[in-house]
Amino acid sequence: MTHEMIMAGFGGQGVMLMGQLLTYAGMIENKQVSWIPSYGPEMRGGTANCSVIVSDEPIGAPIVSEPDLVVAMNLPSLDKFEPLLQPGGILIINSSLIERGANRTDIKAYRVPANDLAAELGNTKTANMVIVGSLIGAAEVVSADAVLKAFAKMFAKKPELLAINEQAIRRGMEYIKGEK
Repeated sequence: MTHEMIMAGFGGQGVMLMGQLLTYAGMIENKQVSWIPSYGPEMRGGTANCSVIVSDEPIGAPIVSEPDLVVAMNLPSLDKFEPLLQPGGILIINSSLIERGANRTDIKAYRVPANDLAAELGNTKTANMVIVGSLIGAAEVVSADAVLKAFAKMFAKKPELLAINEQAIRRGMEYIKGEK
Protein backbone atom coordinates (compact mmCIF):
# COMPACT_ATOMS: atom_id res chain seq x y z
CA MET A 1 0.00 0.00 0.00
CA THR A 2 1.15 3.54 -0.75
CA HIS A 3 0.34 6.55 1.42
CA GLU A 4 0.94 10.02 -0.02
CA MET A 5 0.74 12.69 2.66
CA ILE A 6 1.05 16.42 3.14
CA MET A 7 1.67 17.78 6.61
CA ALA A 8 1.36 21.54 7.01
CA GLY A 9 1.32 24.29 9.61
CA PHE A 10 3.25 27.28 10.92
CA GLY A 11 7.02 27.10 11.24
CA GLY A 12 7.82 26.01 14.78
CA GLN A 13 4.92 23.53 15.09
CA GLY A 14 7.13 20.55 14.34
CA VAL A 15 5.69 19.81 10.90
CA MET A 16 9.05 18.83 9.42
CA LEU A 17 9.78 16.57 12.38
CA MET A 18 6.46 14.79 11.87
CA GLY A 19 7.38 14.09 8.26
CA GLN A 20 10.91 13.00 9.07
CA LEU A 21 9.69 10.72 11.85
CA LEU A 22 7.16 8.96 9.60
CA THR A 23 9.78 8.62 6.87
CA TYR A 24 12.32 7.15 9.28
CA ALA A 25 9.68 4.79 10.72
CA GLY A 26 8.90 3.64 7.19
CA MET A 27 12.59 2.90 6.65
CA ILE A 28 12.66 0.87 9.87
CA GLU A 29 9.79 -1.20 8.45
CA ASN A 30 11.74 -1.69 5.18
CA LYS A 31 9.31 0.43 3.18
CA GLN A 32 10.10 2.80 0.34
CA VAL A 33 9.98 6.43 1.52
CA SER A 34 10.24 10.00 0.31
CA TRP A 35 10.27 13.28 2.26
CA ILE A 36 10.33 16.75 0.71
CA PRO A 37 10.23 19.86 2.92
CA SER A 38 8.79 23.22 1.85
CA TYR A 39 9.19 26.44 3.83
CA GLY A 40 7.67 29.89 3.50
CA PRO A 41 9.94 32.96 3.50
CA GLU A 42 10.14 32.99 7.31
CA MET A 43 11.11 30.01 9.46
CA ARG A 44 9.34 30.29 12.82
CA GLY A 45 5.81 31.60 12.32
CA GLY A 46 5.90 31.29 8.50
CA THR A 47 4.24 28.50 6.60
CA ALA A 48 5.85 25.08 6.49
CA ASN A 49 4.78 21.84 4.90
CA CYS A 50 6.28 18.58 3.81
CA SER A 51 5.31 15.85 1.41
CA VAL A 52 5.81 12.28 2.60
CA ILE A 53 5.36 9.03 0.73
CA VAL A 54 5.50 5.67 2.49
CA SER A 55 5.03 2.68 0.21
CA ASP A 56 5.45 -1.07 -0.04
CA GLU A 57 6.45 -0.57 -3.69
CA PRO A 58 9.10 1.58 -5.40
CA ILE A 59 8.18 5.27 -5.54
CA GLY A 60 8.08 6.62 -9.09
CA ALA A 61 8.18 10.33 -8.22
CA PRO A 62 8.53 12.06 -4.85
CA ILE A 63 6.00 14.81 -5.62
CA VAL A 64 2.66 14.63 -3.81
CA SER A 65 -0.01 16.49 -5.76
CA GLU A 66 -3.09 14.46 -4.76
CA PRO A 67 -2.49 13.24 -1.20
CA ASP A 68 -4.59 10.55 0.42
CA LEU A 69 -3.79 12.03 3.83
CA VAL A 70 -3.50 15.68 4.91
CA VAL A 71 -2.55 17.05 8.31
CA ALA A 72 -3.52 20.69 8.90
CA MET A 73 -1.99 22.24 12.00
CA ASN A 74 -3.39 25.73 11.24
CA LEU A 75 -6.20 27.35 9.21
CA PRO A 76 -4.11 28.55 6.23
CA SER A 77 -2.87 24.97 5.80
CA LEU A 78 -6.40 23.58 5.95
CA ASP A 79 -7.59 26.11 3.37
CA LYS A 80 -4.68 25.33 1.04
CA PHE A 81 -4.46 21.54 1.24
CA GLU A 82 -8.00 20.27 1.90
CA PRO A 83 -9.00 20.78 -1.77
CA LEU A 84 -6.04 18.63 -2.92
CA LEU A 85 -7.07 15.60 -0.86
CA GLN A 86 -8.23 12.58 -2.86
CA PRO A 87 -11.89 11.59 -2.45
CA GLY A 88 -11.99 9.01 0.34
CA GLY A 89 -8.81 10.48 1.85
CA ILE A 90 -8.14 11.30 5.48
CA LEU A 91 -7.93 14.84 6.86
CA ILE A 92 -6.57 15.47 10.35
CA ILE A 93 -7.34 18.93 11.69
CA ASN A 94 -5.71 20.45 14.78
CA SER A 95 -8.97 21.64 16.33
CA SER A 96 -7.09 23.46 19.11
CA LEU A 97 -6.16 26.12 16.54
CA ILE A 98 -8.76 25.61 13.80
CA GLU A 99 -12.39 26.29 14.59
CA ARG A 100 -13.94 24.95 11.41
CA GLY A 101 -14.25 21.37 10.30
CA ALA A 102 -13.83 19.96 6.82
CA ASN A 103 -15.72 21.59 3.96
CA ARG A 104 -15.88 18.32 2.05
CA THR A 105 -18.14 15.34 2.61
CA ASP A 106 -16.24 12.87 0.40
CA ILE A 107 -13.37 12.47 2.89
CA LYS A 108 -12.92 11.22 6.44
CA ALA A 109 -12.06 14.15 8.70
CA TYR A 110 -10.82 13.98 12.27
CA ARG A 111 -10.78 17.04 14.52
CA VAL A 112 -8.01 16.45 17.05
CA PRO A 113 -7.42 19.03 19.82
CA ALA A 114 -3.67 18.41 19.65
CA ASN A 115 -2.50 21.42 21.63
CA ASP A 116 -5.06 20.77 24.37
CA LEU A 117 -4.16 17.08 24.63
CA ALA A 118 -0.46 17.97 24.76
CA ALA A 119 -1.16 20.51 27.51
CA GLU A 120 -2.98 17.79 29.50
CA LEU A 121 0.22 15.74 29.29
CA GLY A 122 2.17 18.70 30.65
CA ASN A 123 4.13 19.69 27.53
CA THR A 124 2.49 21.76 24.78
CA LYS A 125 5.51 21.17 22.52
CA THR A 126 4.28 17.59 21.98
CA ALA A 127 1.19 18.64 19.99
CA ASN A 128 2.90 17.42 16.81
CA MET A 129 3.42 13.98 18.36
CA VAL A 130 -0.27 13.84 19.33
CA ILE A 131 -0.97 14.41 15.64
CA VAL A 132 1.51 11.67 14.64
CA GLY A 133 -0.33 9.30 16.95
CA SER A 134 -3.64 10.40 15.45
CA LEU A 135 -2.30 9.77 11.96
CA ILE A 136 -1.13 6.28 12.92
CA GLY A 137 -4.52 5.57 14.50
CA ALA A 138 -6.45 6.83 11.47
CA ALA A 139 -4.37 5.42 8.62
CA GLU A 140 -1.88 2.87 10.01
CA VAL A 141 0.81 4.25 7.69
CA VAL A 142 3.49 2.76 9.95
CA SER A 143 3.37 1.02 13.32
CA ALA A 144 3.61 2.84 16.63
CA ASP A 145 6.64 0.67 17.47
CA ALA A 146 8.47 1.85 14.35
CA VAL A 147 7.66 5.49 15.16
CA LEU A 148 8.95 5.09 18.72
CA LYS A 149 12.13 3.39 17.47
CA ALA A 150 12.62 6.19 14.95
CA PHE A 151 12.08 8.83 17.64
CA ALA A 152 14.58 7.12 19.97
CA LYS A 153 17.20 7.07 17.20
CA MET A 154 16.56 10.65 16.10
CA PHE A 155 16.80 11.91 19.67
CA ALA A 156 19.46 9.51 20.96
CA LYS A 157 21.33 12.43 22.53
CA LYS A 158 18.19 13.62 24.33
CA PRO A 159 16.71 10.44 25.86
CA GLU A 160 14.74 12.49 28.38
CA LEU A 161 12.38 13.49 25.53
CA LEU A 162 11.31 9.94 24.75
CA ALA A 163 8.83 9.32 27.60
CA ILE A 164 6.70 12.47 27.12
CA ASN A 165 6.67 12.10 23.33
CA GLU A 166 5.69 8.43 23.60
CA GLN A 167 2.81 9.49 25.86
CA ALA A 168 1.77 12.09 23.27
CA ILE A 169 1.87 9.57 20.40
CA ARG A 170 -0.17 7.06 22.38
CA ARG A 171 -2.64 9.77 23.43
CA GLY A 172 -3.20 10.71 19.78
CA MET A 173 -3.81 7.07 18.88
CA GLU A 174 -6.31 6.68 21.75
CA TYR A 175 -8.12 9.85 20.73
CA ILE A 176 -8.63 8.57 17.17
CA LYS A 177 -9.86 5.19 18.42
CA GLY A 178 -12.56 7.09 20.30
CA GLU A 179 -13.48 9.00 17.13
CA LYS A 180 -13.73 6.02 14.74
